[in-house]
Amino acid sequence: MTEPVPQPLWQPTEDKIRGANVTAFMAAVSDRWQIDISDTDALFAFSVKEREQFWQSVIAFADIKAETWGERVLVDGDKMPGAAWFPDARLNFAENMLRRQSQDDAMVFWGEDKVKRRLTFRETHEKVSVLARALRRLGVEPGDRVCGYLPNMPEAITAMLAASSLGAVWSSTSPDFGVQGVLDRFGQIEPKVLFAADGYYYNAKRHDCLAKTAAIAAELKGLAATVIIPYGDETVDLGSFPGAITLDDFTGDFQPGDITFAPLPFDHPLYILFSSGTTGAPKCIVHSQGGALLKHASEHVLHCDISPGDRMFFFTIAW
Repeated sequence: MTEPVPQPLWQPTEDKIRGANVTAFMAAVSDRWQIDISDTDALFAFSVKEREQFWQSVIAFADIKAETWGERVLVDGDKMPGAAWFPDARLNFAENMLRRQSQDDAMVFWGEDKVKRRLTFRETHEKVSVLARALRRLGVEPGDRVCGYLPNMPEAITAMLAASSLGAVWSSTSPDFGVQGVLDRFGQIEPKVLFAADGYYYNAKRHDCLAKTAAIAAELKGLAATVIIPYGDETVDLGSFPGAITLDDFTGDFQPGDITFAPLPFDHPLYILFSSGTTGAPKCIVHSQGGALLKHASEHVLHCDISPGDRMFFFTIAW
């Protein structure tokens, strides 16, 4: 008996292929390096065999901004670990994320049917500029850790970008984690600032986070500030949480303006993420400023064909 030949579930139309970002990228690569990249198999082979040229092409195609890329692209490329990409570059992740300042939507946030908010690209830049000033006044410097005990809400993004603009390292956990689960992670990295929501909604039920946040903050040595972000109700009672401050009070002395972005090495830490913790203590996983920029560009622009005006839907609570 002959087995049926598997059929693809979906194929792009010829018009879709012609208009795809990856098609334009292949043409740009072919033109720049005077080679024939006529299909994705050839592009894959090029990306593996000519790694330096491939990532230089991604940078140019995605228009990733840097103060300088330097002369060297890859040093000790045969070593793992030990290979160093763009060792002379100076750039900033947040600067690239905040280049667009239009009145188009940057974020549309729905907390079930309880909270609905939107931020334009311009408003996002303004909020990051204010947060960055507040963090700088607190003494946050490159390499300091800034953490979020937050749901996926706009303030999680603006806090991360503000930290990145200064060269601080961002990390986060979900607000449905218990106290020990958070301490197992944040306790390893000794954050200087903790951003936390006062609560969140799940399945139409409100879950308060203030008591857990207070217990977490009490165990984090070296914490300079715990900033509480209202999830829905703008009035937050911090009477039982000495030392905490609301987001409005934390940023109240500052007005929106230009952002001074720290020029950082390509391998400067951007995020600290964590393994699941199912086989022992959670392990820290560090992603760099430059590495995240290049990988986001290749995945979003080339793999997913995302272009200005497209929307990406993300619906998990905090990961």
